[in-house]
Amino acid sequence: MSRPVPSLAARLRAALDAPRTTAPVLLSEDVRDATLDPGEAPMPAAVLVAVTDRRAPGLILTRRTDTLRRHAGQVAFPGGRIDPDDDGPIGAALREAREEIGLDPAAVEIVGPADRYRTVTGFEVTPVIGVIPPDLAFTPEPGEVAAVFEVPLDFVLDPVNHVESSAQWQGVERRYYEINWGGHRIWGATAAMLVNLSRRLDWPAMAAA
Repeated sequence: MSRPVPSLAARLRAALDAPRTTAPVLLSEDVRDATLDPGEAPMPAAVLVAVTDRRAPGLILTRRTDTLRRHAGQVAFPGGRIDPDDDGPIGAALREAREEIGLDPAAVEIVGPADRYRTVTGFEVTPVIGVIPPDLAFTPEPGEVAAVFEVPLDFVLDPVNHVESSAQWQGVERRYYEINWGGHRIWGATAAMLVNLSRRLDWPAMAAA
């Protein structure tokens, strides 16, 4: 008698809980430890890594509006600061996804938090992985989100597509990761978190299983 096939959420959870073999990506220009004032703590934030439950899973991303003060026009996960009333990173990620793209928290099966990522702007971001049904209808918040789109998880987690680039920023050379898919440029903190997630899940091995 054949064994039942584990659900996508169960496979992701097992990979997330497995002993890790690599450390999180730490690009020096993305870490503000050296510039934080004594006693100053990074701002806690969370994002939702929403994976669609398909035979070939996808990942939900947003493109920010061009009018935002920070990260205008950039590709990002739904997410933001952790408020005092939130139930930690998971509560914040679900709230922000509901506010930004109209995703019902009840539609999300939480897998768990992944490696935190410290940004150059002083945020410490916890990616929260969750599995959602495919083909949901999203409602972008017009003041923040210009578009919601789905990318193939195989593509964005494949190390072959993780390109390390550099640029001058405020007089110094800043290194960052970049992933290009379907005309969308995914870079900076979002790309770095995807690189971390690929390593944490050992995605090439998991995808081939």
